[in-house]
Amino acid sequence: MKHAEIYYNCIFFTVTCISLVQSDYAPYFYGNAPNSTNGNMAMLSIPEDTPIGSHLYTLNGTDMEGNAVTYGMTFDPGSKNYFAVDPKTGSVTLVEELDREKEDEIEALISISDGVNEVVEKVRILITDANDESPEFMKIPYIVNVPENTPPGASIFKVYAVDRDNGSGGSVTYFLQNMRRSKFSIDRYSGILRIKPSASLDFEKSRAHFVTVIAKDGGGIHKGKHQIGSSTATVTINVVDVQDTPPVFAGVPYYGYVYEDTEPGSEIFSVVAYDGDHGNPNPIHYSIAHGDDGSFEINSTNGVITLLKTTEQLQKDVYKLLIQASEVDPDVDTPVFMTAMVTIQVVDLNNHRPTFYGEHGPQSQFEITMQEHPPAGEILRGLKITVNDSDQGANAQFSLTLVGDGGVFRVIPQTILSEAQVTIIVENSTAIDYEIFQMFTFELLAVESDTPEQLNSTATIIIHIVDTNDNTPKFTSEFYVARIPENSPGGSPVICVSAHDPDSEMWGEVKYSIHGAGADLFLIHPSTGVIYTQPWAVLDAEERSKYNFPIKAEDVEGKHSLAEVFVMVLDVNDHYPEFNENILDKVMIIGSPVKVEAKDEDAEEPNNVVDYSIMQADPANVFDIGQATGEIVLKSYIRSLEVIHNITKNKDCQWSLIVQAKDRGSPSFSTTAVVRIDITEEIKSRLNSYILGLRNHPWRIFRICVSTISLIVSVTVLVSALMFWKTAKLSQVHPSSKIRKIVKRPAQTEVSSQ
Repeated sequence: MKHAEIYYNCIFFTVTCISLVQSDYAPYFYGNAPNSTNGNMAMLSIPEDTPIGSHLYTLNGTDMEGNAVTYGMTFDPGSKNYFAVDPKTGSVTLVEELDREKEDEIEALISISDGVNEVVEKVRILITDANDESPEFMKIPYIVNVPENTPPGASIFKVYAVDRDNGSGGSVTYFLQNMRRSKFSIDRYSGILRIKPSASLDFEKSRAHFVTVIAKDGGGIHKGKHQIGSSTATVTINVVDVQDTPPVFAGVPYYGYVYEDTEPGSEIFSVVAYDGDHGNPNPIHYSIAHGDDGSFEINSTNGVITLLKTTEQLQKDVYKLLIQASEVDPDVDTPVFMTAMVTIQVVDLNNHRPTFYGEHGPQSQFEITMQEHPPAGEILRGLKITVNDSDQGANAQFSLTLVGDGGVFRVIPQTILSEAQVTIIVENSTAIDYEIFQMFTFELLAVESDTPEQLNSTATIIIHIVDTNDNTPKFTSEFYVARIPENSPGGSPVICVSAHDPDSEMWGEVKYSIHGAGADLFLIHPSTGVIYTQPWAVLDAEERSKYNFPIKAEDVEGKHSLAEVFVMVLDVNDHYPEFNENILDKVMIIGSPVKVEAKDEDAEEPNNVVDYSIMQADPANVFDIGQATGEIVLKSYIRSLEVIHNITKNKDCQWSLIVQAKDRGSPSFSTTAVVRIDITEEIKSRLNSYILGLRNHPWRIFRICVSTISLIVSVTVLVSALMFWKTAKLSQVHPSSKIRKIVKRPAQTEVSSQ
């Protein structure tokens, strides 16, 4: 043993020596500091709701020789590869979704390598809980049977739900939906379902209850938010019937009849009773408690009542039988029972039906005439109707109704016993309108009220409606627009108006009339409504182009309505274009136009639109005229008098043109005028042109001469007055000097002469 130890030490020493000579150290991970995310993933925990792709950790280590290290991560065979690591940076990323409820701890092999040596370590990563689960009810569906006599407050069931989360997220509490309206309550911690202390179950009222239970967890964080998981389950509570309800009669109250031909032993009526406990019913036993007087008996099993005597032997018209229905229960000493009253009336045969009578006996049709729109409540006095049923008692009771009248009329009385006088009154006055209905036809129906046969009869009512004047004539329009040419002769039709009165015969006849100052030139036919111009009327669009006036439609009693008529007088081409003079004198400066103008007195276009043209000129190639403007210009190539002199021998440059003015109407009218034109150049004095223009206006020359003479006389008078005023003023200021001047003048004259 000692020798072996010495041998081993020798080998170890040899390897150590070799290592010292050729040392290569393996890389290693840094140890984890508290809360550190760098190292070898020791003590790492991850929430299960961490999103895929999240950075979880950074592996961190080193090599003593300073060589670059790479990182790796593997998992056991068959396990999911939840994480991925970057070989160079050591960054660990989540690549698979985590679920703590399936796997709360993950083992992984992490490695660090320097290219020569590799160190592998096994680590365990803890998965922490997130509130991602909801409570789940166990052993559903929940169906429970509860006897209806279960006392209030008793426990009837327990629900159970499990939440796989940890902590508060895994705790479960229970609630009921619509708890205030429910007959049940639940313990929020144990899930025990109870009947409320203030409630009870009743099979006869409700055979089943459906309770919705809500299970909630305690809440927790999931994906960064606080949430509470919940789920629901329905508990079906079937109420089990117990014997606690007496028998119940069906179809009460009971009324039966015995007719005069009913034979003894005949079944005349039957009653039906059933156990009030429907879940487990007992058989029913029937009996007559009292009131039969030996005249009737009842089958104890099926409740059929039988007559024992003939109708002649019966002493009463009405029998009241007290029927007792008892439960047959061998386990109960005192049977539970209930009673009901059966009223049996003895009557004769119902062998007569209601019959209508007129003044002369039975009658099935009645006919009258009445005016439209009678007041509401008015009696149709022309109807003499009596109705009778010859039977006795209940067989003679019947009701009256109107069929097919549309609610327009009402019959009185509506319930009759044996016989009555029938009255029909107006219920809806507005519906009785001759313009809507000229005749009403409906049925008067009499039906027995309380007999099985329901015998009945009908009478036909025919009412003819007489028309009254209850409508006003109405025009087809509130206004009418008419157009008539101005050259229409007197008596021409303008327009036809129409009004309608829905009344009949003479009430519906309409008379037309025309009114207002605007209607002076018009008249209307009183029957046809055609409006004409007066026979003497002359329309002129140039004087007045529009007329309007009211018209009246009136019936024989003066009821009327009004409408407005607008008459538009249409212009026709009935005027010629007119120049202001037949001969027009114009002075034309070369380069400037002269203008002629003619007016057409027509009212509308195109009748009053004038076009101009030169009809005759010699030579013909000197002038042009604007078709629409009437401006006369020289041809574009004529720019001086020399050009004109070369064209014509007329050296005084005076021309006469025949100009035509033509309107655009249909047919078209035209007028001509002679235009005399003096042509001068622009360099000549405008005064000369003006003087040339005065030759044809002698009165203008006379006015100029008078004005010139008046101006000269006025200036002369003004100058004389000024000189006189000045001389008078000087004589007042310097009288002596004036004398001296007068005295000296002769001497000066003399000297001058010498």
